[in-house]
Amino acid sequence: MTKKQKKVLVRIVISAVLVVVFGLLPVENKYLRLALFLVPYLIIGYDILRKAVLGIFNGQVFDENFLMALATVGAIVLGEYTEGTAVMLFYQIGELFQSYAVGKSRRNISALMDIRPDYANIEQDGELEQVDPDDVEIGTIIVVQPGEKVPIDGVVVSGSSTLNTSALTGESLPREVGEGDDVISGCVSLSGLLRIETTKEFGESTVSKILDLVENSSMKKSKSENFITRFARYYTPAVCIGALALAILPPLANMVMGNPANWSQWVIRALTTLVISCPCALVISIPLSFFGGIGGASAQGVLVKGSNYLEALSETKYVVCDKTGTLTKGVFEVTHIEPAEGVSPDVLLEAAACAESYSGHPISRSLKEAYGKPVDASRVSDVEEISGHGVSAVIDGRKVSAGNARLMKRLGISYTEPQKTGTEVHVAIDGNYAGYILISDVVKPNAKEAVAGLKAAGVRQVVMLTGDAANVAEAVASELGVDVVKSELLPADKVAEVERLLAEKGAKERLAFVGDGINDAPVLSRADIGIAMGALGSDAAIEAADIVLMDDDPVKIATAMKISRKTLGIVHQNIVFALAVKFACLALGAVGFVNMWWAIFADVGVMILAVLNATRTLKS
Repeated sequence: MTKKQKKVLVRIVISAVLVVVFGLLPVENKYLRLALFLVPYLIIGYDILRKAVLGIFNGQVFDENFLMALATVGAIVLGEYTEGTAVMLFYQIGELFQSYAVGKSRRNISALMDIRPDYANIEQDGELEQVDPDDVEIGTIIVVQPGEKVPIDGVVVSGSSTLNTSALTGESLPREVGEGDDVISGCVSLSGLLRIETTKEFGESTVSKILDLVENSSMKKSKSENFITRFARYYTPAVCIGALALAILPPLANMVMGNPANWSQWVIRALTTLVISCPCALVISIPLSFFGGIGGASAQGVLVKGSNYLEALSETKYVVCDKTGTLTKGVFEVTHIEPAEGVSPDVLLEAAACAESYSGHPISRSLKEAYGKPVDASRVSDVEEISGHGVSAVIDGRKVSAGNARLMKRLGISYTEPQKTGTEVHVAIDGNYAGYILISDVVKPNAKEAVAGLKAAGVRQVVMLTGDAANVAEAVASELGVDVVKSELLPADKVAEVERLLAEKGAKERLAFVGDGINDAPVLSRADIGIAMGALGSDAAIEAADIVLMDDDPVKIATAMKISRKTLGIVHQNIVFALAVKFACLALGAVGFVNMWWAIFADVGVMILAVLNATRTLKS
């Protein structure tokens, strides 16, 4: 409990004790009773009265402070000293509870996202000096000891360790790093000592971007939050006008008909409706629900940039996925070697790896990794890149050509058609066919589970878009259970496919595109919801997407959808419950069946129940 909350609690206790004591005193003089009850009333309500007056002067008349001030002052003027003070007392109890609940939610989220480093270690004259991470410049060597957070993004220059990335990804699986590996801020070193050369300033590091993203998520409001804002803008003045009419019109009607006016009776009813009408339960619980939902998602390694995106996720019926890096690892591996007669597999792989040794293409890297030995550059000469076909080179004096089937046709060399699916690299040595190597992008182990999870979560259609060959794309789609697959697409073609799906879907249905956040930026921005996969440390992903998955686990999409629907369910429960109770009590209060004590429940009681319900969103 904060210092401010403790002060409010002390005021509540003092005021409550005084109300009980003064209520038991046999004081008949109304002026003395007024003087006595004004003491606890002002102790508990002076700040509400002050806010109400300031609101009037600032042109913001119709808020909960004004309603409470008007209702309680009116009750005291009419001689309802106990009720007037009690209303203010219970209102402050409700406010304290709400403040504590919001603070607890913020603390929970802070604990879940406890990745902000307090310091960075810099070695000075053989000793470690702790400095503010904001003061560390790019290129500085920092030291991270076992048990400490990595404060700034960088590259390991010496040492090795196991990093705990759970605060970023929601996963407990540690990550091994050593010299030359990139590390990002927010991870915790579990074992060895690391010396890291910083590559970013603290303000541009991953930890800062993530914290800024979560803290500013409340800026983008959902339709439900905007509805409550608009509703309160018209609802509160309308209730005040209704209460004024209730206080004046029935007594005047009684006078016209020759009956007693009963002004005090109708004014009390009007004041009761003002207490009932206070929209605290909605104004507080709805944003708190979304805040909790975003916090619960962050605990799972899912960063949502605003409650509008969390709400839209619950309406998602179409999920369009990029293949490489989303459903597959995006890491090509040699999966099959088929040498021609008289050629050994080792000779075939060595020839291909040496021919491709100067290329940085993923296929070339996979060949070199499968070869597993350093290539002696002096053995390779006359390297020629043949665009769209492959490469040729002279290796140990022999002409080697490596590439696709088009290259073999161009050279007039007959070749063997692969029987398995994958990207094929045909190799010819001195004009003779030497065989082929198949390279495949490996499907993620949980990709099939992810597709099944999306369908279980209510997604109508899972679509895969890829620039890969049709046979490769069809094989992956069939293995994973994807509904529709479009292959051999350029980036512009992917945008066109998403545009087509957007035009076909229903008005209340949402389309999410899932990509790696780097080369899929045009499609991410065009979809209703852009979700970045494999975004750990990727600036482009964090910038381009509406939702960022801090690891490359596609199962998290379905998890995020469940959190979204749970949050929306709680929001709708609070709206229906609060409005139903308030309108019922307003109607009963207007005809005199509900007194000021029921009004307190209709306001404070409903608010407490709604806030308690809202805090359930933190438990994802």
